[in-house]
Amino acid sequence: MKFLELVKARYSARQYSNRPIETAKLNYIMECVRLAPSAVNFQPWRFRIVTDITTLKTLQQCYKREWIATAPCIIVACADHSESWHRRADNKDHADIDIAIAVEHLCLAATEQGLGTCWVCNFDVTQCSEALGLTAHLEPVALIPIGYPSDQAAEKKRKEQNEILF
Repeated sequence: MKFLELVKARYSARQYSNRPIETAKLNYIMECVRLAPSAVNFQPWRFRIVTDITTLKTLQQCYKREWIATAPCIIVACADHSESWHRRADNKDHADIDIAIAVEHLCLAATEQGLGTCWVCNFDVTQCSEALGLTAHLEPVALIPIGYPSDQAAEKKRKEQNEILF
């Protein structure tokens, strides 16, 4: 698939079939994540792949929308602030930027494999951290439900190029 076709095909899936994700597909996706670029190549990320029912139910309580319960897997993207690069001029932490690049690699690789994903950032971070037993330097940045989508992509509404270029 050409890259533009892949980008057009990717959407925020909010309904999944109960079909399990093949291990080979998850491994492929996570290899794409592993190869994502990061500031100074520090790779300040950790990912937790959650498929067990008990932990999935706990994570679903961090984001109380019914549709997330249909996902057979949730990948939790965590920024490791003890490993992230900080710009010298103003000490800006680039962990969020780096994790965003890696998560988008995840979403695009999943789309290529016929899977759906959705970025979820509006969740209870403290509850998520406690549920996963995360240490203080790991911040859960995004929950990524992943699975075989059973919904259809809505029409994408994007600004025209002349609205974003200056």
